[in-house]
Amino acid sequence: MWITERMGRAGSAYHMPLLIRLDGALDACALIQACEAVIRRHPVLSSAVVEDDGLPVEVRGERPEVRVTTTGDLEALVRDETLRPFDVERGPLARFTLVRVAAERHVLVFVAHHLVFDGESKDVLVRDLAAFYNGRTLPRLTMSYAGFAADERARVAGELAAARAFWGARWREPVAVRVPGLPEQERSGGQRRGAAVGRAYTFRAELPEVSDISRFELFLASVQALLYSYGNVEPVCAIDVSTRTPAVRDNIGLFVNELPVASRPSPDMSVVELARWLRGELREIYRFRVVPVARAVRGLRPRTALAGVSVSYRKRREEPGFADLRTGVEWAAFNYSVRSLLHFQAVDTADGLFVTMQYGSDSGSPDEAPEVVRIAEDLLTIMKNPDSSVSLDHRSAASDPAPDLTGAIREIWQEVLGIDEIGDDEDLFDLGGHSLTITQIIARMRKRLGIEVALDVFFDTPTIAGVVDAIRDSEPAVSTT
Repeated sequence: MWITERMGRAGSAYHMPLLIRLDGALDACALIQACEAVIRRHPVLSSAVVEDDGLPVEVRGERPEVRVTTTGDLEALVRDETLRPFDVERGPLARFTLVRVAAERHVLVFVAHHLVFDGESKDVLVRDLAAFYNGRTLPRLTMSYAGFAADERARVAGELAAARAFWGARWREPVAVRVPGLPEQERSGGQRRGAAVGRAYTFRAELPEVSDISRFELFLASVQALLYSYGNVEPVCAIDVSTRTPAVRDNIGLFVNELPVASRPSPDMSVVELARWLRGELREIYRFRVVPVARAVRGLRPRTALAGVSVSYRKRREEPGFADLRTGVEWAAFNYSVRSLLHFQAVDTADGLFVTMQYGSDSGSPDEAPEVVRIAEDLLTIMKNPDSSVSLDHRSAASDPAPDLTGAIREIWQEVLGIDEIGDDEDLFDLGGHSLTITQIIARMRKRLGIEVALDVFFDTPTIAGVVDAIRDSEPAVSTT
């Protein structure tokens, strides 16, 4: 996150908004005092991240303020607060804005940077705010965030060798992801290393109960079945995994890791069978949940997501009450950005399962983009029929439109590099290629295929799949004949 921020590629992707709607006779002073108490209880909200000899170090930063304002356009205010940049090196990395919408309607708009906040921190924040507003005192936290971080560094060091062996056998650079109707779908798999401006489409979903698998496992299997039905032979999803220990159950902070989960379904496999397979794979992956993949995989390039499609799933606890107020929490408030080609954020509540699908903004709004609604409908169909095959009828629509071009480019690479077999996603430089190798490949593609490809393409996407995707994206202005 820190590196991506420094490279200017993060946008608002790491901004985490939370809205608490408060209807009734609000005691504004008591709520402001509750916010101040939360800031004191969780010093990480007052921290910043600075560079020390090339490394990010968390230090004391500016203290968050609690701002009070009024508005006639709540949506615009929330958008402005969500998009407002954070000064990572000075702080604060969180902000509270109490908005008076009407005499008995207020909204507390909270936004934090992901460097100091995660999904479960939302539960802690709301619970603590309600407790302080209601006049309750809370027991002292048993461990500081700094203490947890020190312990975690030791845990990572102890597990690093085993994690490197584990991921060394499993890690593959993400390939291009096919999702019909989304922009840059052919190049977004592993090539997008920054966030994009996004939109969100939320829909209500249903998941049947299956005795031997969790709802998250069935949801993840449904998403991977969706990708498989679109022609992705080996679907990969980046998932959020908690690294919390019992000692920091009540702390706010960053206690999460992102891990890739890949599968290779077969056409005759059901979604439930895929979920059962994923259950076993997840148990293996969870053994190394504390080790960041970037530490375990050498040469991993900075990116905002480990795969073209990412999934987060949260089962919400019962919302705590604020005395004499009717409240509602918007747990999945959108940050107007997307870290990957497609992100599914599922919130499982007592009122049902709600899925927010985040995608690139140039797809248009849901009313203007029936393909976005179609993706949601396809996922709903899969989720409602988990005993059915992982394949949907329209799978063939996402088949590779230019297999001959891929084969022809592969043949040229093999000739120039002197290698008999090269996979679509093998890195040119890892195969021993260099600048002069690239110019030879370009010359042969120009002569043999009548295609001109810029030198930069090979540095940005140094794989056969990446070059083919760049050619498709630039059509028809790629031929020199």
